[in-house]
Amino acid sequence: MCGIAGIFDLNHNREIDYSVLHNMNQAQLHRGPDEGGIFNEKGIGLAHRRLSIIDLSTGQQPLFNQDKSVCIVFNGEVYNFKELTKILKSKGYTFQTHSDTETIVHAWEEWGEHCVDHLRGMFVFAIWDKNQQQLFIARDRLGIKPLFYSITNDGFLIFASELKSLMQHPKFIKELETSAIEDYCALGYIPEPKTIYKNVYKFPVGHAVVVKLGMKQIKPKQYWHIPFLPVAVESENQAKDELIHRLKEAIDIRMLAEVPLGAFLSGGVDSSGVVALMSELQKTPVNTCSIGFNDKKYNESDYAQQIAEKFQTNHLSKIVEVDDFALLDQLVSIYDEPYADSSAIPTYRVCQLAKEKVTVALSGDGADETLSGYRRHVWHMNEEKLRAKIPYSFRKNVFGLLGKVYPKADWAPQIFRAKTTFQALSKNSVEAYFNTVSVISDDQRELLYSKKMKQELSQYRAIEVFNQYAQNAPGLASEDPIALIEYLDMRTYLVDDILTKVDRASMANSLEVRVPMLDHKYIEWISGLPSTLKLKGQTGKYILKKALEPYLPEDILYRKKMGFSIPLSSWFRGPLKQRVKDCLLGEEFLDAGYFNPDYVNALVYDHQSGKRENSRTIWSLMMLESFLRQNT
Repeated sequence: MCGIAGIFDLNHNREIDYSVLHNMNQAQLHRGPDEGGIFNEKGIGLAHRRLSIIDLSTGQQPLFNQDKSVCIVFNGEVYNFKELTKILKSKGYTFQTHSDTETIVHAWEEWGEHCVDHLRGMFVFAIWDKNQQQLFIARDRLGIKPLFYSITNDGFLIFASELKSLMQHPKFIKELETSAIEDYCALGYIPEPKTIYKNVYKFPVGHAVVVKLGMKQIKPKQYWHIPFLPVAVESENQAKDELIHRLKEAIDIRMLAEVPLGAFLSGGVDSSGVVALMSELQKTPVNTCSIGFNDKKYNESDYAQQIAEKFQTNHLSKIVEVDDFALLDQLVSIYDEPYADSSAIPTYRVCQLAKEKVTVALSGDGADETLSGYRRHVWHMNEEKLRAKIPYSFRKNVFGLLGKVYPKADWAPQIFRAKTTFQALSKNSVEAYFNTVSVISDDQRELLYSKKMKQELSQYRAIEVFNQYAQNAPGLASEDPIALIEYLDMRTYLVDDILTKVDRASMANSLEVRVPMLDHKYIEWISGLPSTLKLKGQTGKYILKKALEPYLPEDILYRKKMGFSIPLSSWFRGPLKQRVKDCLLGEEFLDAGYFNPDYVNALVYDHQSGKRENSRTIWSLMMLESFLRQNT
C-alpha cells in the first residue's frame, strides 16, 4: 500500500519541476513512510511513497523494465501476481524482483491496455512507456484505491493518491464547485468524478486511459462493470457452499504478506465471518482488533470478544471515551474535502489500534451493499410493494401532498415517521431510494440554501447522480428493484463513503486494509444471485448468514445491526453545544453565502432545545464549515 503522484506535460515536453514533484510526494508521506522515489525526465515525472508489504528488499518504486523504457508507480496489491509471473516468464520476460509491481510492468509490455483485465486486486497505477511516448493510468474495478487528477491552465496533467498532493502544485486552483456542495449536502460525501474543486476530478472506478502529447483533456474508458448477470443456482444449499468456497478463496489470496497481518473484528456478521474463515486458513491464531465505547448503546466489544474467544484469536481491544472530540478538525486534513460520515472517528481509532500490532488488516466491508444488508433496503422494498400496487399519478399527487403537510417526526421510530413514508410513496423507485439515503432531504435543502446558492445551482440537483447510474444499470439491476439499489449503493455510497473512509483512515495510520468481500470475481457471482437469496422477508444478507451458520453463533448472525456510530445528538446538546453555535452561527460561515442564516439558526435552536432531531444535518454543516475555514 502506497501513495503515487505524477506530472505529465500535455503540450510541449517541458521540464518537470523536481521540487514540485517532491513536495507532492511528501504531502502523502503517511501513505508510505518506508521509502520514497522519483522518476523525472522531460515531459514526465512520477513519484512514489512506499509502505512495504511484499518483497521488502527489492520492491522499490518507481520500477522499470530491463531496458528502462517502461516505468511504473503503483498503489495497491495484485493478489494473483505469482500466477501472472509464471505466465509472463513462459513468454520470455525476465524478473529482477519478487514484487507484484514488476508483474504489472511486464503485463503492460505483453498486453498493453488490456493488462488490467488480467489483474486481480486493488490498484491504481501509472505507467510511462518511453518508446510509445504515452502514459497509461488505471484504477481498480471496485474503487478500493483512490486517484485524483486535474489539468492545469498551462497544460500539465497532475495526479495523486490524495487531493493534498495536488494542492502542492503551484497552478492548483482552489475554486469551489457549487454542484459538489449540493451533492455533499444531499449525500454526506461528494460522488465521483467530482471533487469539491472545479476542474479537479476523482479518476472513475473500473476505468483506464492512455494519455499522449497534444491532448487537451483526458477521457477515461470503462474496462469493467458490475455485471449483474444471472448465475445458475441449483438450491439454497448449493449457493451456501459456493459462497463459502468463493469467499474463502478471496480471503486466502489476501493473506500473503511479509509483515504482520490481522483483521478488524467488530462483532458483526461480516468481520466475524472473515475472521472465522481466516482461522481455518492459517495454523497460527489470527491477529484481531476492536474498539468499544464506554457507553453500552454504542459498544459492540462484547460480541467481538465472543468471536475472539471462539476462534482463539490474538485479540487486541481498547475502550475509548464516547465523547471523542479530538479528531473533529483533523478529519478535514485526512479527507481533504467535506466528508460527513461520523463513523470516520471510530474507524480512525480502530486503524490506529490495529497499527500497534499489524501492518495489514482484512475487513468485512462490502457485504451490506452487495447483499442488501442495510435496514434501508428492507424499508425500500416494503415501500416498493406499495408503489407497485398504486398508480404513479395517484401516488405523486396524494402522497406528495401528504408528505408536504404531515408534521416531521424525527424523534419517532422509523415505522411511525409517516412524513418520510408519504414522501417515499409519492416518488418513483430511484427518487425514493435517494430520499431514503439523503442526509439532508430535498425539502430541507430548499430551505437551507441562500438565493445566491440556488441561482448558482440553477436546475442542478443531486438526484441526477442516481438517475444517471440508474439509466445505465447493467443486467439484473435494470429490471430488479433490489439489484438496482445494490447497484446504486456500489457506485455511490460504497466508493465515495465507505471505501474513502477506510482508505484515508487506514493510510493516515500507515496501515493497509484488504477487502475480500469486494474481490471482483466474488462480486461477479454475488451480483447475479436471485434477490430472494439476498433479501428474504425482513432478513438482509440472507445467503451470507445462512452460509455462516456453521461458523458463527445465532446471536451474532441475527441480532439487530448496530453500526459504527457515535452519539452526535447528545454531543450537540451537551459538550459541543457552544462549538456548534460558534461554527454554524458565526459570521465567517454564514457570510460565505451558501446558506440561509435564518434556517441555520432554526436548525441549531430546534435541536438544542429538544424540539427536533437535527444532528445529522448539523454534523454535515459542521464538517463543511471546518473545511471552508481551513481551505478558503
